[in-house]
Amino acid sequence: MNLSMYRMEIECIIRILIAAICGSFIGIERKVRLKEAGTRTHLVVAFGSALFMIVSKYGFEDMILRSVELGGDIIKFDPTRIASTIVTGIGFLGAGTIFVRRNVINGLTTAAGLWSTAAVGMAIGAGQYIIGIAAAVILTFLQWFLHSSKLFARSSTTLMIFKLAPCEKPFDKLEKLLSEFGIKVKGVNFEKNSNNECKIECVVKMPTNLSHIELSDKLCENDFILGVEF
Repeated sequence: MNLSMYRMEIECIIRILIAAICGSFIGIERKVRLKEAGTRTHLVVAFGSALFMIVSKYGFEDMILRSVELGGDIIKFDPTRIASTIVTGIGFLGAGTIFVRRNVINGLTTAAGLWSTAAVGMAIGAGQYIIGIAAAVILTFLQWFLHSSKLFARSSTTLMIFKLAPCEKPFDKLEKLLSEFGIKVKGVNFEKNSNNECKIECVVKMPTNLSHIELSDKLCENDFILGVEF
């Protein structure tokens, strides 16, 4: 191995490491949000994407040189072919983070984040360090800012399950209480057991900046609410 080849191998290793660091940086924000794909998943996605990109660009040079030495025709290859399949492959991985429960969809942002993290790894694997690192910083900031800023606050759909003590018009009382927190009920499934205790499953729209833990504590302060499950 000559000196230039040795330097190229070292640079490729550095690219992979930088991609992994950028991926973990993006994943930390997702982990803090308790999402399905966290630090390790994003790290591995960026790592693998950078490695695939390097193989796509440099993995077939020996075949070309060997063909030239043997006097054969020059081998033509498309260095973008592997890169294009990364996008498809990450699509399948991202789909695994999306799940639907009683018409409530979760994981779309995480899936999109994995897809974008792959692009970060590909950019760094291709040697575009500034673009890749800048994209990782911008993506992490946007995910944090859009989630935290009241300016972009929106309602999210989720499923809440309540266990209620026997009382008159339990759903009316519950709906009135939820409205005080800015929560709108979209769908209801009502059950009552032999002790007249009610189990109500509600598909609700609630502000994204409303903490589930704080909400549960405040709701359970009411005597007729025996339990809350998200």
